[in-house]
Amino acid sequence: MRALVTGASGFVGSAVARALLASGHSVRVLVRPTSAPANLAGLPVERVEGDLMRPASLRGIMADCDALFHVAADYRLWVPDPAAMFRTNVEGTRALMEEAMTAGVARVVYTSSVATLGLVPGGVADEETPVAYADMIGPYKQSKFRAEEEVCRLIRLGLPAVIVNPSTPVGPRDIKPTPTGRLVRDAARGRIPAYVDTGLNIVHVDDVAQGHLLAHAHGRVGERYVLGGDNLTLEAILTLIAGMAGRKPPSLRLSRHLLWPVAVAAQAYARLRPSAAPLVTRDELRMASKRMFFSSAKAQRELGYAPRPAGEALADAVAWFLGAARAPGGGPAGAA
Repeated sequence: MRALVTGASGFVGSAVARALLASGHSVRVLVRPTSAPANLAGLPVERVEGDLMRPASLRGIMADCDALFHVAADYRLWVPDPAAMFRTNVEGTRALMEEAMTAGVARVVYTSSVATLGLVPGGVADEETPVAYADMIGPYKQSKFRAEEEVCRLIRLGLPAVIVNPSTPVGPRDIKPTPTGRLVRDAARGRIPAYVDTGLNIVHVDDVAQGHLLAHAHGRVGERYVLGGDNLTLEAILTLIAGMAGRKPPSLRLSRHLLWPVAVAAQAYARLRPSAAPLVTRDELRMASKRMFFSSAKAQRELGYAPRPAGEALADAVAWFLGAARAPGGGPAGAA
């Protein structure tokens, strides 16, 4: 099989590309001129240049491809220009899917997110939990919700796509890093002295990648599959990371209400200094008001998905971030 992978220079996309190569498939990757090279270094992939922001650049990129794995997305919880995020995540996805239909690609795996799913207060959500656009907090969730709607619309017109909804991946090669990777890195370095009462579903990025291949092989067109791992409170996550890094876990639990003025001030500063990312945002505090717990039972049942324990995922992430800090130059790319 020859597969095109978007986002292959990034965290999840590079894991998908590596999983495909390990399974003996030919891999073509879509890269921008500004894409970081570290995650593709040494990989036997064919590179084509294009940009989701420029639909004309996507024409012909899937020639002779049997499959498309659309992993690329603008994933930031703080963005000064939401319109640009929507152009990439929604309009770019639409253009890419239309190109896949034109090229006659046999199977598409679209990487959505659990961010598009509903939540169950005090419980565990899945693919069928009721949700509406009004439930989406912030541009990232809103744009991914609209992008998934576009994919579903095109599925009704004949797009042979399966949708996967990863939860919160962690692991090696998170070179940016992602918002979750930044949490792991900072906790491992002892820079998170306190926590709020929230929770996440933690999964190893390589298990998410295998879930993509399983969705391609066994997923039903038009269906969604949560690719997650274990549900953990933030306190438990930080305690595990502290133990792995040889540090004391944070013992101070903060109220979200006390952090609200901090978030307002941090966002105001970031708007004045576009290169600065806020320490905490209002959207993050709103999202933290509920535990984001999910079930992968459908993927386990229908795809044969079998993620490893979250502790192993966090251990790999901590080892990579600490190794990157010790690498020449101190940057994550040095450990890729």
